[in-house]
Amino acid sequence: MKALIDALRERRPQQAIEIIDAHAHVGPYSLFFIPRNDSDGLVRAMDRCGVRRTILSSHLGIQLDARAGNEETARAVDRHPGRIQGYIVVNPWQDPEAEIARWAGDPRFVGIKVHPDLHHYAVTGDRYAAVWEFAERTGRPVLTHSWLGSPYDDLRQIGQVAERHPEANILVGHAGVLREGIDEAIAIAKAHPHLYLELCGSHGHGELIVRMAREVGAERLVYGSDFPFIDMRSSLGRLVFAALDDDEKTMVLGGTIAGLLAHAGERS
Repeated sequence: MKALIDALRERRPQQAIEIIDAHAHVGPYSLFFIPRNDSDGLVRAMDRCGVRRTILSSHLGIQLDARAGNEETARAVDRHPGRIQGYIVVNPWQDPEAEIARWAGDPRFVGIKVHPDLHHYAVTGDRYAAVWEFAERTGRPVLTHSWLGSPYDDLRQIGQVAERHPEANILVGHAGVLREGIDEAIAIAKAHPHLYLELCGSHGHGELIVRMAREVGAERLVYGSDFPFIDMRSSLGRLVFAALDDDEKTMVLGGTIAGLLAHAGERS
């Protein structure tokens, strides 16, 4: 896709395709300092890179307080309508059913975010039952953190969830993170057609993305940056310069997640 590559090389925002960032965050992080972590900083980065929309969750939500964090997400969406959409953060220890009910009909939120590692609760646990029921009922995606070898959200555990809830659209955040897990990430995606591999992280590279596209299909891969943890430009560069054809890049950079959101809604 020459227009896309030319824009990056010339350091100007691309306008060739609609890019949607399906994995980002807003707000300060308690464990270390991150500059320009607010929604204004995110939108400036999006404008610089030519990213049309970003779906995010609040750091406060995934760390300490889901309720207050979701309120922060809603404010970010209100501040940048049409550019930002939200994930409902569900903390398994903080009344998941009530938090889903509170935001389920709010158009500012398009899916759910869970972070089993930070909440120290396995993704397979019963406290997430309301999450998977919501996902199967509505078709809305659930973005879960994953980390190869984690006691809380290892790829095999996510595969177990997909086995139990075959109609839930699950975005496997970071696709396990570590490159050593690429075989397992590919295997669980092949086994479960409603699992999607979300690609943000600092361990992957273009060749691994190409392999995923060849073995799983570009329509099952989703671009995410993990802003503000990872620079949006480097996250995009891995995909833009990967040896994918134009249709595959268009799908991974926005088409896959756009299709999921377009078809989401109350299921009969």
